[in-house]
Amino acid sequence: MGAKRTAQRKVTISQIAKEAGVSKTAVSFAFNDPSQLSPATVDHIRAIAERLGYSPDPIARSMTTRRTNALGVLLPQDIATTMANPFFPLFLRGVGAVCGSAGMTLMLVPPLWGSVLKAIPHATVDGFIVVGLEIDRGEVQQLRRRHVPFVMVDSDAPHDVPSINVDDRQGARAAMLHVLGLGHWRIAIVCLESWRHRYEEFTGALAARFAGYRDGLAAYGRSIDDPDIQIITAPTSRAGGVEAFIRLWQEEAPPTAIVAMSDITALGVLEAAKAHGVRVPEDLSIVGFDDLPEAERAMPPLTTVRQPIEEKGRLAAEMLVAALDDEDMEPVHHILPTELLVRGSTCAPVSANRISYA
Repeated sequence: MGAKRTAQRKVTISQIAKEAGVSKTAVSFAFNDPSQLSPATVDHIRAIAERLGYSPDPIARSMTTRRTNALGVLLPQDIATTMANPFFPLFLRGVGAVCGSAGMTLMLVPPLWGSVLKAIPHATVDGFIVVGLEIDRGEVQQLRRRHVPFVMVDSDAPHDVPSINVDDRQGARAAMLHVLGLGHWRIAIVCLESWRHRYEEFTGALAARFAGYRDGLAAYGRSIDDPDIQIITAPTSRAGGVEAFIRLWQEEAPPTAIVAMSDITALGVLEAAKAHGVRVPEDLSIVGFDDLPEAERAMPPLTTVRQPIEEKGRLAAEMLVAALDDEDMEPVHHILPTELLVRGSTCAPVSANRISYA
């Protein structure tokens, strides 16, 4: 006859209190607010709890402390799509480093039933890092109404919300000046996908980069309204870049240079160009924005604008942790530098009728 199996009962704080010779309140303090007890008492209670195999209930603990010890990153797309862009693993590496040193966990919060707005109330986090959402969107307004601490990244943040951005405008200007300086006349700009369909309505990083491209064109007496300047929007993905190339290459006079607002899109353009027998950079120059690790390894290596992605994630997390510790802290707005990296995907257009600037 087999041995009878008995379910192991969960250890309670009453048992720990009895074993330690203290009150149940003291046990609660030892795990939730140890500053209320002497260090020796905390060590004594926790040692007994460990010997008995006690595990604090995270839900009960959060109800007591009103803290989950978790940071949330509010994502604009589902997790699979988001993580397919190498930008986000780099960004999350910076966030994760801070979570590790602060003793906190990290929750990725994608749209729920297609809505970021619906996802917010279901996320058990102490605060959010909000990536790429516009200030007039409902998600940001809901966070403000619920008094949830948050830090905005790649967005136009109001003065009372801490934010992290890079100098998108200067970086985009440098990219456009580079292709114009090489002698390119027919240029296409591949914008980040946005629910706003008119470039005059762009906001955040998208607006700043677009303004930078306009600045670069203006420096050469050009305008985005010139017939040889094309503007299209594509999904921020490798497939989006492939789609952009196919659309542009079907034109009667395709561009000799494509300037993309993201590396992942630019890499898709590069992939499609090679598949269609288009030589890069001889027939088509390509410029990205980000400096993902793959950009340098591409064939040819991608000319791009470097932004400090991991540092951006680290600073955003540090600012959020600081805001959680001090609700009255003055919000800080960081703008990190960008840098143009010229590699093998750009050169002067190889054409007998190439236009040169006086």
